[in-house]
Amino acid sequence: MALIFTAHASHRMTLRAITEAWVAATIEQPELTSPDPRDSALTRAWRRIPEHDGRVLRVVFRRDGSDIVVVSTVFDRGARQWLP
Repeated sequence: MALIFTAHASHRMTLRAITEAWVAATIEQPELTSPDPRDSALTRAWRRIPEHDGRVLRVVFRRDGSDIVVVSTVFDRGARQWLP
């Protein structure tokens, strides 16, 4: 599996100091996933990032064969309260 980052995702990662390792961990071992409400081809995944004060990272991605295209990523301020 190769991670492919859109220009938008790369830009957001740079702005928010989000590492590729955190994105990969969120995709591979999410605490929660759900389909994107606006685009059924996309999946949203959430995971706490201990190295970032336990903040919750949300990654929006889609599968492209054996690869994964990361569309966007952000620290989700409201997610901590409803994660398992």
